[in-house]
Amino acid sequence: MIESEKSGGGKSEGFDVEKYGNSRIALIGFPSVGKSSMLTALTAAKSESAAYEFTTLTCIPGMLYYNDAKIQLLDLPGIIEGAAEGKGKGKQVIAVARSSDMVMMVLDAQKWAEERAKLTAELERVGIRLNKEKPDITIRKIATGGVLLNSTIKLTKIDERMVKAIMHEYKIHNAEVLFRGNYDVDDLIDVIEGNRRYLKCIYVYNKIDTISMEEVDGLARLAHSVPISCKLGLGYDMLLRRMWENLGLIRVYTKKRGNAPTFAEPIILSTGRGGITIEIALGQIHKSLIDEFKYAFVWGKSVKYSPQRCGLGHVLMDEDVLQVFKKSG
Repeated sequence: MIESEKSGGGKSEGFDVEKYGNSRIALIGFPSVGKSSMLTALTAAKSESAAYEFTTLTCIPGMLYYNDAKIQLLDLPGIIEGAAEGKGKGKQVIAVARSSDMVMMVLDAQKWAEERAKLTAELERVGIRLNKEKPDITIRKIATGGVLLNSTIKLTKIDERMVKAIMHEYKIHNAEVLFRGNYDVDDLIDVIEGNRRYLKCIYVYNKIDTISMEEVDGLARLAHSVPISCKLGLGYDMLLRRMWENLGLIRVYTKKRGNAPTFAEPIILSTGRGGITIEIALGQIHKSLIDEFKYAFVWGKSVKYSPQRCGLGHVLMDEDVLQVFKKSG
C-alpha cells in the first residue's frame, strides 16, 4: 500500500492504490495531455477526461491485459511545476511514481520539449532518474588513510580533488572509492545519498494529429519515444510493444512429460521483479519445486538447441517452454 500524504491529521483520498498484476506503470504528465483518454483506450477503467486542465483529481487505476500479462496503469493527477514542494498533490503523485516499475510521460506533441524538461526536472529533484542505470560506484569506509580514489577506466568528468571535496561535504573522511564507469559529480552524489529510484520511461507524444508528418517522423526517431493520437486511435500498437520490452516481461509455458505445452496460462516473469530464471519460475508455481528440482528441459530462444538440459540459474526468454524433472525418492 502507498501511504497518502498527510496534512492536518487527514489523508488525501485516491492514493491508497494496492499493487496488483505483473507490473505497474505510472502515467505522468501536465493536465489535459491525454492521460485519461489513453487509460480508457488501453484498459476498462474510466477516468474523466476533458479538454481543460485539472480534470483528474485522484489516482485512477486500470488493468491492461497484454500478452497474457496483467499490467496496472495508474492515471495520476496532472503534475505541475513545484510538485516536489507539494503543489497540486505533487508529492503524492511522485510517491506513486516511485513505487512503479516504469513511467510513461505523456506530452503534448506541440509543446513537448518544454513539458519534458520541466517534468524531468521535477522528478530529478525528488530522486527519480529516468532511463539511466544505477552508477557502478563502490564506497567502502575505512579507519584511516583519507579518501582513496580508484577507477577501472579513465575518468574525464570528475577528478580526485572533486571526489574528496564531495566526500568531505558528506562527512566521509576515510573511504575507498571505486568507479567502474566514467561517471560525474551528480552520479557520485546519487550513490552517497542512496535513495535514488532508477526507472525506465517511455515518452508518449499525444495529439500528433495537430502537427505535420515531418514533425511526427522526428518524434518517432527520438530515443524511448512513441508518438500517438488518442483522438484518432493511432500509435497504440507500437506503444504496447515498447511497454512490453521496457518492462522486461516474458512468458514461460510449462510442459508435462508426454504432453503438449500448456499455452493457456503462461508464467509471467519480469527482469525488474525477481528475475527471469528457472528458479524464479518454479517459485511462482510452488516453492517446494525448487527443493525437489533435479533438472529441466527448455525449448525456445534461450537455448542453443531444443530441448536443452538446464539448471535453476538458467535465464529464460519470452515464450520458452519449460519441463521440470524432480529428484527421485
